[in-house]
Amino acid sequence: MTAQQLKNSILQMAVQGKLVPQDPNDEPASVLLERIKAEKEALIKSGKIKKSKKSSEIFRGASRTLPYAFCEQIGKEIRDISDEIPFEIPESWEWVRLGSIVYSRGQMKPTSDFCYVDIGSIDNKNQKLGNTENIITPDKAPSRARKTIDIGDIIYSTVRPYLHNMCIIDKQFSLQPIASTGFATMTCYSGIFNKYLFYYLLAPDFDNYANDTENSKGVAYPAINDDRLYKALIPVAPLAEQKRIVAKIEELLPYIEKYEQAETKLTALNKSFPEMLKKSILQEAVQGKLVPQNPDDEPASILLERIRTEKQELIKQGKIKKSKHESIIVTRDKIPYEIINGKERCIADEVPFEIPESWEWCRLTELSSVITKGSSPKWQGITYVDEKNGILFITSENIGKEKLLMNKAKYVEKKFNDMHSTSILKFGDILTNIVGASIGRTAIYNLNSENSNINQAVCIIRLINLDFRMYIIKFLNSPIAFQMMTNNSVDSARANLSLSSVSNFLIPLPPLAEQKRIVEKIEELMTFCEKLK
Repeated sequence: MTAQQLKNSILQMAVQGKLVPQDPNDEPASVLLERIKAEKEALIKSGKIKKSKKSSEIFRGASRTLPYAFCEQIGKEIRDISDEIPFEIPESWEWVRLGSIVYSRGQMKPTSDFCYVDIGSIDNKNQKLGNTENIITPDKAPSRARKTIDIGDIIYSTVRPYLHNMCIIDKQFSLQPIASTGFATMTCYSGIFNKYLFYYLLAPDFDNYANDTENSKGVAYPAINDDRLYKALIPVAPLAEQKRIVAKIEELLPYIEKYEQAETKLTALNKSFPEMLKKSILQEAVQGKLVPQNPDDEPASILLERIRTEKQELIKQGKIKKSKHESIIVTRDKIPYEIINGKERCIADEVPFEIPESWEWCRLTELSSVITKGSSPKWQGITYVDEKNGILFITSENIGKEKLLMNKAKYVEKKFNDMHSTSILKFGDILTNIVGASIGRTAIYNLNSENSNINQAVCIIRLINLDFRMYIIKFLNSPIAFQMMTNNSVDSARANLSLSSVSNFLIPLPPLAEQKRIVEKIEELMTFCEKLK
């Protein structure tokens, strides 16, 4: 049950006489209504209100002895309204039409400065009047500024009533307050506690009535007219019980507010928990804590030696160029050192966590044959074309989480590849966004076409060996990799990562067999995380 559902339940119980016990010593509502009739006659006689042509009186059966048959008398006409009665009420209560227990103070056209109360003056989350006075001169008065109000009155927006733009006027104004004609303005007769009526107007029963399509007309701005509004049935409790009901509601409201705060936190946690769990899984995975190590696995050091040998062969064949800053990381007494061009330095301050004995630290460039980025077509005067006449051109918009998003595919002239052959994609390339808010979003190029290209916001990482491609993808999506990207990004006009920074990412490399177990376990757990959503 949500906080709003709990509040609705309490309000509905209140207006059905189920929230507080009845007291047989209370003066019954029937006596209260007789006094209201007398008060109404006095106000009519003094000219403060006009006599209604459709004055209504509701009673239980023609002889007031039939317990569930309700009749209404308007003038000389008596009719059965039992089918309109929404629920039973205690014996000491009475049903009335809303128009029988409230009146309007009338309308006036402003002739001097006044305080204008319109829909925007209401805090409709808390049903409170705002603190700021909207003072307007008569020459600038809106045509809707007509309804006279005073402290204690209830104002209820008849436009889109489901928004609950309503409140009790609970303060004195510095000038005459005038409300918009978009409000129904209600002054309660003596014997009707304004807060009791106010809470009934918030209750589900009245809400359903006001928003029923028979009553609330219109599509974009449905509204209930005054005639329909004042015909609403209201259950009137004895005055003493009205006050007990209001006291109990206001005693419970702070608890509902606390419940709502807890509900909001829980909702936020439930919404964020699957993603938080995913990040935690990836972090555990790249630290060697997700699956157990197997002493029979070939250690990562041997895997790295094979990669270095294969890379040297590619250099020898002229397929790739030798890096001037090729790195080798060695560990002695659990302290990592990096060797570049024969020079050794300690990099313990760069290593973010300890890894298992069978793992190795290395730079991403050591595992890659190519790390490069594309270019912008407009810099070379290349135009976008249709699919038939061009090549697929991948931008940062096409990079999703581990997969390409092809719903926004673009194509450029084929001559773009002649100008930028180094960024032509190959099956299995890892693509990472290196510019803007999507920095770090990583996908695999898994299309068979090898004539696609990329723009300057996307980086290609082409690994020497595709066998550990999936592990590297998981690493690049982990919190530690994201932290590396954040720490190394340069925020000029737009945040961006240099190719040098990408090449220098520190990779915790497990044995190949363990990489496969890690990836399998991650994918198993990610499926579970998706179900949590």
